[in-house]
Amino acid sequence: MARICAMLAQSNLVVVLGWAVYDVARLSMDMKAASLRIGLIGLSQFLPVLLINPFAGLVADRHDRRLVVRLALLVQMLAVGVLVALQAMGRADLPVFYLVAAGFAAGRGFYAPAMNALAPALVPVEILPRAIAVSAIAGRIGGIVGPVLGGFAYGVAPAFAYGLTLALLGAALVAQIAIGPHGANRPMADGKPLAHILDGLRYVARSRMLLGAISLDLFAVLLGGATAMLPVYARDILHVGPSGLGLLRSASSVGAVSTALWLSWCPVENGVGPKMLAAVALFGIASAVFGISRWLPLSLAMLALAGAADMISVYVRQTLVQVVTPDGMRGRVGATSALFITASNELGEMESGVVGAILGPVGSVVFGGVSAVAIALAWGRLFPELKRVQRFDEFLPES
Repeated sequence: MARICAMLAQSNLVVVLGWAVYDVARLSMDMKAASLRIGLIGLSQFLPVLLINPFAGLVADRHDRRLVVRLALLVQMLAVGVLVALQAMGRADLPVFYLVAAGFAAGRGFYAPAMNALAPALVPVEILPRAIAVSAIAGRIGGIVGPVLGGFAYGVAPAFAYGLTLALLGAALVAQIAIGPHGANRPMADGKPLAHILDGLRYVARSRMLLGAISLDLFAVLLGGATAMLPVYARDILHVGPSGLGLLRSASSVGAVSTALWLSWCPVENGVGPKMLAAVALFGIASAVFGISRWLPLSLAMLALAGAADMISVYVRQTLVQVVTPDGMRGRVGATSALFITASNELGEMESGVVGAILGPVGSVVFGGVSAVAIALAWGRLFPELKRVQRFDEFLPES
């Protein structure tokens, strides 16, 4: 319950902030200039992520994870509470939106690793895989329902949308307080998070397989995403308003969840490397078609297809990282991968805004889609190891 409420709040706020920033910017700017203001949301979130990510895992391992999660939720509630108060006073402007985005990202930076680490301590090991699966599905459901709620709530009134986010965070906090004691955290070997990141970086740099898989996802997300420009499409291109923005934002999650359920029944077993590259290319094609679409059903279908393709790519990449990396290095490689992928999401929004200011929002999305296709083709040549991977069990030790 705590995870789904927190995810509902996060995805709700993403839609609300994106629309609010663009709507305010359009009062005095054209579409290109306003697109850049949307990109600044990503930059506002990137800086806290960059500073917090190397230390968040250490904090989760050194302290009571329930307390870390609760404090992280309180930080997020404080950020949204400031927005609610300033909106009531009529003083919510662009700098306020950016500060709220930064504060929320700071709380999320501590919340995610602590929350993820709680599950093994709360459920018996024999049902842990099911618990993780249920938790992941709950988060994805939040990614579908949250944007729709946010869009419709903002259509009623901005204050209502902000208040809804605050209420959802409060519900998540109450659910967290209900969690009982768990086993003590295992002691850390040392307290050098930056050293762990550097160890992970060095290991990834020495492994062509890991470097290719992680960098493929990094650059595809950095250049190929269309989500930052969705407020522009909802307001000025598709003309569907904030409720339509919620639908657009949730479409990719619908595709991702549907594909995740399919993969749970029919996992990828053969041709995993070529399929990962093909999925990235398909993601780019779907994004480019969305960029030129002027029909809402087609736009929703392309976003869902992009979400499905991205899920296949993520599934293969994450599995490859786990099976290729020795057990003793998985934590450090995982931390390195998480740092770059998380940062690329925020920087990708900034990149979309900058390109949108130069080429316009449509040019930004089409450029991103074409770039993702080019990256898939280039990585197939730069990292032939990826194309040669046929099965995950090639990397498992012989019994």
